[in-house]
Amino acid sequence: MSEQYVVDLQAVDETQVAVVGGKGAHLGGLSRIEGIRVPDGFCVTTEAFRGVMAAAPAIEELLSELSCSDPDDREAIRALSARIRRAIEGVALPDEVAAAITGALARLGERTACAVRSSATAEDLPTASFAGQQDTYLNVVGPQAILRHVSRCWASLFSERAVIYRRRNGIDHRTVHMAVVVQKMVFPEAAGILFTADAVSGNRKVATLEAGFGLGEALVSGLVNPDVFTVRDGEVVTRTIAAKQRAVQALPDGGTQEVEVEARRQEQPTLTDAQVLELVRLGRRIEAHFGCPQDIEWCLVDDGFRIVQSRPITTLFPVPEADDQENHVYVSVGHQQMMTDPMRPLGLSVCQLTAMTPMQDAGGRLFVDTTRRLASPAGRAGLLDLVGRSDPLTRDALETVLDRDGFVPSVPDAGPGGPPAGGASAPIETDPAIVKGLIERSQASLGILRRDIGMKTGPALFDFLLEAFQEHKRVLGDPQSMQAIMAGMEATWWLNDQLQEWLGEKNAADTLTLSAPDNITSEMGLALLDVADVIRPYPELVAFLQGVQHDDFLDELAKLPGGTEARDAIEAYLDRYGMRCVGEIDITRPRWRERPTALVPAILDNVRNFEPGAAQRRFEQGRKEAWQKEQDVLSRLRDLPDGAEKADRTKRMIDRVRTFIGYREYPKYDIISRYFVYKQAILEEAERLVKADVISEVEDIFYLTFQELHDVVRSHQVDEQLIQRRKEAFRSYHALTPPRVLTSDGETFNGAYRRDDVPAGALIGLPVSAGTVEGRARVVHDVADAFLDAGDILVTTFTDPSWSPLFVGIAALVTEVGGLMTHGAVIAREYGLPAVVGVDRATRLIRDGQRIRVHGTEGYIEILQ
Repeated sequence: MSEQYVVDLQAVDETQVAVVGGKGAHLGGLSRIEGIRVPDGFCVTTEAFRGVMAAAPAIEELLSELSCSDPDDREAIRALSARIRRAIEGVALPDEVAAAITGALARLGERTACAVRSSATAEDLPTASFAGQQDTYLNVVGPQAILRHVSRCWASLFSERAVIYRRRNGIDHRTVHMAVVVQKMVFPEAAGILFTADAVSGNRKVATLEAGFGLGEALVSGLVNPDVFTVRDGEVVTRTIAAKQRAVQALPDGGTQEVEVEARRQEQPTLTDAQVLELVRLGRRIEAHFGCPQDIEWCLVDDGFRIVQSRPITTLFPVPEADDQENHVYVSVGHQQMMTDPMRPLGLSVCQLTAMTPMQDAGGRLFVDTTRRLASPAGRAGLLDLVGRSDPLTRDALETVLDRDGFVPSVPDAGPGGPPAGGASAPIETDPAIVKGLIERSQASLGILRRDIGMKTGPALFDFLLEAFQEHKRVLGDPQSMQAIMAGMEATWWLNDQLQEWLGEKNAADTLTLSAPDNITSEMGLALLDVADVIRPYPELVAFLQGVQHDDFLDELAKLPGGTEARDAIEAYLDRYGMRCVGEIDITRPRWRERPTALVPAILDNVRNFEPGAAQRRFEQGRKEAWQKEQDVLSRLRDLPDGAEKADRTKRMIDRVRTFIGYREYPKYDIISRYFVYKQAILEEAERLVKADVISEVEDIFYLTFQELHDVVRSHQVDEQLIQRRKEAFRSYHALTPPRVLTSDGETFNGAYRRDDVPAGALIGLPVSAGTVEGRARVVHDVADAFLDAGDILVTTFTDPSWSPLFVGIAALVTEVGGLMTHGAVIAREYGLPAVVGVDRATRLIRDGQRIRVHGTEGYIEILQ
């Protein structure tokens, strides 16, 4: 029966993680790569670990207690982890397990010095490395010592750091098992780590190698600074040689010790350039085998290199797939759409199928390949100008890439008959009827979609949806709609530029656009004030809403005094805006109609912070301020040289911006309205798949692409392992921060503000709505958790239209992501809120409750004492 407890290292590969854990599986896979030398050894399988766990019933009780513990209670986790470890180490190894281990050890040589290494089933995975979370013991000699250290490795599965790591990565403790790798000890002259990609910049063509004398423990423990070599294209491009005063060496009778390095060797390079290049070649071979960049532990002995571990580098942002070997420059869609969270596969694929521009996905995010446009001088200038007006950080990131000689190929501009050099939009008449007609046509198309989709099921539904996506793109790409959007944006830019030049006034358009007509997003925020007006007179309703936890609360609401009117008001709101939600470009996100509890905090804030009729008063006040600003600007312009002409041009632009700037928000509303129609039909199909036992739960479909789901509906067969892998990958994507710009080499760029006109210590961003406000910062990551008082300053990662109900009650806005014409900026200007967006790490640098001053005109934030 020994085969189930011990297996030779050379007999396993990376497909056997469940048997020998991540480390063991990777070492087995490494041993099969030609030219890669791995020290001999064996694995004590997870079967042995499960037997030991079953022999101690108290462990199961402790695991239950651990699962129920508060994840933020470090003391409780520390105590429970220690009790579990003691329980595991206290279990005597079953005779058959001990015999299997000692038998395998005899084949290596009973007194052979060994490394005893933990190898968990949730370790060295593409989505979670667990680097350093479990224990390794070096230079262990003799059967009894080996057996004792195997138990210690099992127990290390429940070290405090490993438990917390699993909690953060959403991994259930009971699903993880521990194998143990026992290998012949290597006594190296030097050891270290090789990263086959630059772990900081992400560049896949750059390898970084760290090296020190003796065992690698000296580097891992931080005992010495390593020599660092950087290699690109088969050449050592940088080398930093450290003073390596100490090293870790093995003792003859077991264990290790620190020793002092001879003075004459301390500043000598650990490796020659030839050795560095040889090691990088081995690393590239390993990377090719496993299919992703690797973090490799290596040792140098007399006759060459030994590889003692290789794991994926899980911190790198993935690179979009390309069908060529050319250079590519990708720009983040999420930073333009105010949704930088990861999306599930169904959401990604529906976006790709309905977008006007081809998009690639990576790391659960969408990117547009801008390489071809950047290649021509006119295309490059037009793109940089457009991006720069919206988000200077993205422009700066693109310019940094363009400064890399030769990375983006240069091609001549298109000749006569080609596209307009700057991509300028065709002229459009300033006529409110144009916006009215666009909205009516959009609503008519949406009505036809709702009518026709109800008659489709099964494969026919997906055939219909593919046709509907074409209509979706036709409406989205309506030339007149694009002209109207650009007319409003360009008029805003013109007013800001010209009025600063003529009158010395910054961001004048911010006031001129207050309460602009036809803005569906600002109307949405004001409409929730009207809902609050219905609820406010009834204390029982308010008290009931304060305790709401379930999404069926609307039925209960009607049983209270005033509840029928309140329910009807909320239902009417959901009928018009219920398709919206945070991260709404992802069709898999729950909509307000599906999860109305998300609106309750904002309703309660409105009840508490406002008087009846606030919505109409706010809108009229904004319209009055805009009119007064218009009169002021025109009057001052007329006093200038050529003032009549300047005033006339400005008046035309003011009329233009007030006609079209509100419509800027409507196409997004139309897109999300269509998405909800698609989603409702797809979910009904998913429920049929659940009833037919094809999938386990409705939301499994979110982890399939649209085409994959189409195939499942057609065949009634699904790859459950694919869905599980996708779920694990989606969880891991939350730990990745998407860059504004990403290259095909894997390099990430986020840009920088090149400014020296702000106070020391201020946080710099993009000014998008004028004014200066001081107040209490409320750092909010989820609308459903937002409880705000009047005068608070909202600080968050990003805002999309679903956040606009909060805007009516705050004093100012600060976001990490955003641009001049993104939704949060447009609505901030509509409501007259000072706003600064694109503030790097704002939610980490500003503490909740801290007092701050927002300079919306100048674009910076001061943190006050």
